[in-house]
Order: sequence, then C-alpha cells, then structure tokens
Amino acid sequence: MRLAYYRVSTADQSIEAQRHAMGGTFDREFSDEGISGGTMAADRPGFAKLLEMVREGDTVCVYAVDRLGRDALDVQATVRRLLDKGVAVEVHGLGTIARGVGELILAVLAQVADMERRRILERTEAGRVAARAALETTGRTHRGKESLGRPKAQDGAAVVAWRKANGASIKGTAQHFGLSEATVKRYCAADEKAVA
Repeated sequence: MRLAYYRVSTADQSIEAQRHAMGGTFDREFSDEGISGGTMAADRPGFAKLLEMVREGDTVCVYAVDRLGRDALDVQATVRRLLDKGVAVEVHGLGTIARGVGELILAVLAQVADMERRRILERTEAGRVAARAALETTGRTHRGKESLGRPKAQDGAAVVAWRKANGASIKGTAQHFGLSEATVKRYCAADEKAVA
C-alpha cells in the first residue's frame, strides 16, 4: 500500500497544499493538523495511526523531510524504524530513501532542516529584542509600529463611542467599521470593564 502523511503546525493552515504537490493516488492518508513540529513523530495522533497500520512492503510518502520528526534525530529514528519494518519512505522531490546512501542523504537533509528551524527561531527572537529596545527608547518598534504584536483593527474606544452615539447593533457596528462581530464585542466588553 502507498500511505501518505501530511502535517501542518497550526489549525489555520491546510494540508491541501501538500496533498496537491504530492499529487499521487494513495491507499490511505494520515494527517496531523495543528500539531507543532516540536512534537515527536510517534507522539502525533495521525502518525501513530500510520505506524500501527503500516506493513512490510508498504511505502510511506511525505512532502518534506521535516514532516517525519521533531528534529534531525527524531527524523532519522523514524526513518530507521520504518526501514526496519521493511517499509519504503518516499520524500516528495527526493525520491525513495533506502539503506546506506539514502539514509546518509536523509541525515544531512534532516540536519539542514533542523539548523534552519533554529535559525528562524534566532531571527525571530532577535527581531523581538530589537523591537522592545526601540519601543523603550523611541516609543515605536524598529519597524515603526506603536506596540508589539498585531496592530489593532480600530481604536476600541472610538468604535464603542460610535455605537453608543448611533444606537447601533453589534452587527451594524461591525459592518460600519469593517470589523468582525467578535472584535466589536471584545471592544464593548473592555469598555464595560473600564466603566465598572
């Protein structure tokens, strides 16, 4: 059997891009959506089901090396576990990984993926440090924002004041300002707490 495995880190991402890119016909598909790449492969519900089902002679297909584990060591252990069961591992764009040279290539790729993940974390943290330092000294982040995090969609006090002045509903206020109803409710709740 050909078994596909997909993983995305956050619930708002979709496995469809991986499915489309792999473009194959699979006997079974397994996925973990909203599961962090920091979780070991065997601890992911979808991958654990795949491990229970896979048999000698099967092929496990994944979009990228980093789908197979938390870090380079987990990727290598996962691949060895599958190869020891007599299962072939196929990585999109890389081909089938076999014993010997295939395992060596996989080890190098897993290390590169792990190194890139660490570099992304380092760059993200460096950006946060720079933003905090600039915010403290100038009142704006190094990118010119007035605060850390996502900017507010609207000034909450202005939205609440407009709603009160016009006797508007939550839905009407949301439409007027181009906001979600949940955002308007949050602004109203914050206003009520401030008044109380």
